[in-house]
Amino acid sequence: MLTVLSPSSEQRLHLIAQARQAVMQDGKSPPGGALADSWIERSWQRCLASGQRPDQAVGFELMSPQLLRRTEEANHVLVQAARPVLEKLGVAIASTHYFAILTNAQGVVVDVNGSIDRRDRRADLITRIGVDLSEQCVGTTAIGAALTELQPVWLHRGEHFFNANSAYSCAGAPVFGPDGRCAGMLDLTGVDAVERPELKHLVAQSARHIENALMQGRPHELLIRLNWSSPSLGEDSDGLVCLDADGWVTGANPAARQMVPALQAGHPAAVHCSELFAMPYGLLFDAAKADTTQAYPQAIDVPLWSGLRLHALPLLQGHAAATQRLTGRAASHLPLKDVETALIRKAVSDARGNVMKAARTLGISRATVYRRLGSKPGK
Repeated sequence: MLTVLSPSSEQRLHLIAQARQAVMQDGKSPPGGALADSWIERSWQRCLASGQRPDQAVGFELMSPQLLRRTEEANHVLVQAARPVLEKLGVAIASTHYFAILTNAQGVVVDVNGSIDRRDRRADLITRIGVDLSEQCVGTTAIGAALTELQPVWLHRGEHFFNANSAYSCAGAPVFGPDGRCAGMLDLTGVDAVERPELKHLVAQSARHIENALMQGRPHELLIRLNWSSPSLGEDSDGLVCLDADGWVTGANPAARQMVPALQAGHPAAVHCSELFAMPYGLLFDAAKADTTQAYPQAIDVPLWSGLRLHALPLLQGHAAATQRLTGRAASHLPLKDVETALIRKAVSDARGNVMKAARTLGISRATVYRRLGSKPGK
């Protein structure tokens, strides 16, 4: 397919060519504005320092079958958490000539999705499970950059280090596990495709979905959803914190780590809930338990030690089962309004606290969900 470039696209490619000339041939920093981000030059310099040269062939080597089996076993949880996200991405980008790639924290491909033209060797090479796409093997790419910079990136054609990779355009974002460390990365790549820097936002949002799925699959006694306001609770922007029965933190997503300083990645010791919030941690468990007729806990204010306050929605591990009991045999003895409320609570529980998702499932507004959850049975 012939790609027609707009004048702005032509100018962009010209600036990239200027940057390559400056760094790779003249040994100078590129002129101002020639590169979209300075991290690209840093990656180029690392590649040059390691002895790589832009005109070298790129092997795209697969790991051995034995190592591939160990890699698949080690990344099973990541792949399972990411698969629904990759499937939705594949549909969303089907008409753009881009496809999705998931790698582990070392840059090895562990899953793919989307419209991949296997007849095109350039697409086929990079979408094989077990191929190493790290910076050490294939030079500057969105994959290597996201894993090194630990932030979402966009990379277009000649911004890749090797000449052989100049047909690719790609967006990448790191995926962080419940322990705060990088668990892998998500990439959207096109071959001879129109530049679409907006994919950087899409891939970052999709990576957040994977992180939340990893969190909610974590063994825990209490899952706490955090946000700065109650109406925002239940959205993908929530901070998520998992606690064991004694109040020790077993995991937290990046949003929670940004909201609560004590959760910052790399904390040398185990963190107790009492270090996060200026309140007895047992109150969170009490709020989640509710009473025998209230199947879904209410959002509560929680003070931070800094003096700021968050809104929290604590969810017990066994909450879904309790809701099922209420909406089954016991529901037949409740007034119609209470049955409807119980069904709403069950939908929210099934959505793991995602109020927006529950509202869409029920065909009602999010405001209605919050209003009904705030009412007491029989009132």
